[in-house]
Amino acid sequence: MKKRNTAYFIFIMLGMLTAFGPFVTDMYLPSLPSMTEHFDTSIPMVQLGLTFSMFGMAFGQLVFGPLSDKYGRRRPLLTAMILFLISTFACIFAPNIEIFVFLRLIQGIAAAGGIVIARSIAADKFKGRNLAKAFSIVGAINGMAPVVAPITGGLALGITGWQGIFVILFFWGILLTIVSSNFKESLSKTRRSKEKLSKSFNLFRNVFKNKMFVYSTFQMAFTMAILFAYISASPFIIQTHYGFSPFAFSLFFAANATAIGAGAAISSRFKNQEFILKISNIGMIICSILLLIFLADNMTIVFFESALFALCFMMGMTFPVTVAFALNSARKQAGTASAVLGASGFLSGSIVSPIVGIGNILVTAGIIFTVSSISAALFAFLAAQYRKEHRYVS
Repeated sequence: MKKRNTAYFIFIMLGMLTAFGPFVTDMYLPSLPSMTEHFDTSIPMVQLGLTFSMFGMAFGQLVFGPLSDKYGRRRPLLTAMILFLISTFACIFAPNIEIFVFLRLIQGIAAAGGIVIARSIAADKFKGRNLAKAFSIVGAINGMAPVVAPITGGLALGITGWQGIFVILFFWGILLTIVSSNFKESLSKTRRSKEKLSKSFNLFRNVFKNKMFVYSTFQMAFTMAILFAYISASPFIIQTHYGFSPFAFSLFFAANATAIGAGAAISSRFKNQEFILKISNIGMIICSILLLIFLADNMTIVFFESALFALCFMMGMTFPVTVAFALNSARKQAGTASAVLGASGFLSGSIVSPIVGIGNILVTAGIIFTVSSISAALFAFLAAQYRKEHRYVS
């Protein structure tokens, strides 16, 4: 039994679980044009599959977070895995775009269980700077998922068509189900919520009263808005505007994902996490403004990709620090707090994804990058001020 909860097992398991987001979204991106033809529908309708999956990931975290505080981490996790397998298998045989979009919603809800419970397990096992370090290590491991996902999706698309992407996701789900079944519960019965299930969702009120948590959550939400605006716009900017192939797009995407992973890994090497948060947020603003200028002026792919790579690196630096600050401030309701934190990111993603396509996608994407980065920095500043005024120990 001890082997199941060794540090290596925990880190690998958490990395695999948090990789759900990139695998469910990023692997799907190269298939958007071909799915438009398969279902004989419009591009916006196919994009709804991405939007609904992100909405499902937001809603699912709000459900699985309190459930994991009430019943422990293992049982809700296994439930999420089974639901993921069923919905993913059904996606392969979806007869029309409407049913496919609905199944993507269910798939997103199920994937959310793995994402939110992974963060809760980390909060169970680690504290303070060790928690930030844990998230940095998991972030670095998880950084490989956005590298592998689009390349795998591009290869599967060329060999088997878009259905092959969901076959791979199905087997990924089977592997995670096996791993999860060997997980030893990390939340003891004495630490679980004693409220009735109908009242356990009242825990949301407690976390929303926590200003430190709220500031960190908004900072995360606006940073995730940058990420999902990039995810939604990049297939059309790189493939349609710059004229690259789907596989070439996946390589660009993989390079930028590597930047996120590298940023997360480097952030763990600094003792002063406040400094990392400040530098990364300032960096996001600078890179976003440069991207707006480059896109609006229709500059070459070299300028666009250079600024985008730097922006992804800055996002990677801020993610683990923000998550650690937020969960440290709401440790007594770690599952619920993790749910709100994660849901805020995917909710912002579901909002900005369709907005990116309004008007000139180059200009709109640049504006969203800039506005979101400035907003993220504002809430990072408010969180820093709160910690300073209240001598908050992270």
